[in-house]
Amino acid sequence: MTDHRSPDARFRTSLLEENDGPATNPTDNRTMGEIIASRFSRRGFLKGSLAVSAIAATVSPLALVSADNARAAEGSAFSFDELEAGIDDKHHVAPGYDADVLLRWGDPLFADSPEFDPTKQSAEAQLKQFGYNNDYIGYIPIDGSAEHGLLVVNHEYTNSHLMFPGIVKVVDKDGKKALEVAPLSKEQVDVEMAAHGGTIVEIRKDGGKWQVVRDGKLNRRISSNTEMALSGPAAGHDRLKTSADPSGTKVIGTLNNCAGGVTPWGTYVMAEENIHGYFSGELPADHKEATNYKRLGIPEGAYEWGAHYDRFDLAKEPNEANRFGWIVEVDVNDPTSTPRKRTAMGRFKHEGAESIVAKDGRVVFYLGDDERFDYVYKFVTKGTFNPNDRAANMNLLDDGTLHVAKFAEDGSVEWLPIVFGQGPLTAENGFADQADVLIETRRAADLLGATKMDRPEDIQPNAGNGKVYVMLTNNSKRKAEQVDAANPRAENAFGHIIEIVEDGGDFTATKGKWEVLLKCGDPSVAEVGATFSTATTANGWFGMPDNCAVDSAGRLWVATDGQGPKATGRTDGLWAVDTEGSARATSKLFFRVPIGAEMCGPLFAPDDQTAFVAVQHPGDGGEDWEAFGRPSYYEDLSTRWPDFKPDMPVRPSVVAITKQGGGKIAI
Repeated sequence: MTDHRSPDARFRTSLLEENDGPATNPTDNRTMGEIIASRFSRRGFLKGSLAVSAIAATVSPLALVSADNARAAEGSAFSFDELEAGIDDKHHVAPGYDADVLLRWGDPLFADSPEFDPTKQSAEAQLKQFGYNNDYIGYIPIDGSAEHGLLVVNHEYTNSHLMFPGIVKVVDKDGKKALEVAPLSKEQVDVEMAAHGGTIVEIRKDGGKWQVVRDGKLNRRISSNTEMALSGPAAGHDRLKTSADPSGTKVIGTLNNCAGGVTPWGTYVMAEENIHGYFSGELPADHKEATNYKRLGIPEGAYEWGAHYDRFDLAKEPNEANRFGWIVEVDVNDPTSTPRKRTAMGRFKHEGAESIVAKDGRVVFYLGDDERFDYVYKFVTKGTFNPNDRAANMNLLDDGTLHVAKFAEDGSVEWLPIVFGQGPLTAENGFADQADVLIETRRAADLLGATKMDRPEDIQPNAGNGKVYVMLTNNSKRKAEQVDAANPRAENAFGHIIEIVEDGGDFTATKGKWEVLLKCGDPSVAEVGATFSTATTANGWFGMPDNCAVDSAGRLWVATDGQGPKATGRTDGLWAVDTEGSARATSKLFFRVPIGAEMCGPLFAPDDQTAFVAVQHPGDGGEDWEAFGRPSYYEDLSTRWPDFKPDMPVRPSVVAITKQGGGKIAI
């Protein structure tokens, strides 16, 4: 196992999202920056705003903007007084709104759940409590209600230095502060494993405020030890077999569930992302999986689970890592059901799986691979969605075609099918069947010549205007020779947003058009090259777009990850972004998180009267704790949000935002 407990160690689990592997793409496929530069170097951007270009002309006549969004042609689609950007230990929301903490790490979920006691943590207690580092949020109505439903929440990872007392010391080393981090006990590792996974919990709005229903019959915790089934083309393959599961069809647990989705038939989709951090041990250099694992940065060894459980030690279970990195589907209507890892959707560092029903009834899922220089995907089901028969839809995700995006200089995008036997995906290149192709999705996409992107994260289709929004968070590994008009900085620190329109307004199309909606960062700094509209205020710009949501009015909301004292001088938050008309590329700050936190979610209730947001890892300084002035750990936290009690640590939480007096958000 990698020794990361040296006196000058950093909190390695905090770095999974920032490091996200050692830039593992070995190809010379063109980067998105190079393509954008070639496309736009021959024509300038309009000062302070992107032109509404020819892409608008390709929108299907069926792509109608809703009545609530119609005024975008004359001005902003958003009506709220903007929040002031900044950094402190609290959360803040725009004037006229309430932001109430709904669920905190450790909150009881069942009638027999113990109350949270941070000094007496156990795996048994954690499995009956809300998990750690809430990320994706979904809402599934009960009886069609916008005020009574199931909240589904991913728990991406754990930060042991914020969770457990007594494991961190700050010492002087060569005149500088350094950290000594004690190894975790098996009992603490068990708590970490229980705090991963997901939560399904019944919630109800009462008197204008949301409440958890602790005796909800569908409430459930899913963890790193929940039994799951592998299904689809790779199920039962030799490369997925282990000593504990010689069938290659049964997996224990799910890891690093980042963004996700809710299917049209009302199931919960969890996306496994940075799985590399959980594995330790070494494979022989000539092992058959060595190249496969190197492409995913496995093993990285941020977690100590391999010291206590053989399945996370590659030297003992070399195939175990192939059983992670998939999309997991959960039937929320049956709390005893076995979650299924849908291998037809590919194996990589999944950031989300947002879906939309196409005109012909097939269902399309957009998938980002969250690593620098990796790819944008979409999966199209073979079968069609039956709105009148839920049971008929329950295996749609086991059969379909996964595609990877190739962007061209002329503003076109082609979706390349990832299918065994087509093009280079043959035995000559080491693929024996479709299972091999899906287990090594990244290598298959490499060979197809997909476009290398700047950390593709959340991808959101918009049924209202027929467009697809791709969040590209940043790329700190962009080299100086790649600086160009669309990425005018070495190390693309602030990211950008791509907008796609599929041909004919058909989300199943294999071709479409693309445009840059926004290049992010501070527009007042010329060399940054940000392209927010001139109507965007000093509070309205942002960097590092990560998660996003489209509300029922068809409006785009963007959450960020990576802002802070060093990067932007402001915390992460939720911004409302205009995409239509004269206000296009105007952004306004609506909500911001406490110091050290990341903004996740967001999710709008079906009636748009609640915005649910997830505040992840508050108080975490990560690698850049010097920029915060000091390290932040259990005994000496930079914030004790949300309880602000001396005996309570910082607690990742879901917040419900509502308009004072009622009504729709930002209308």
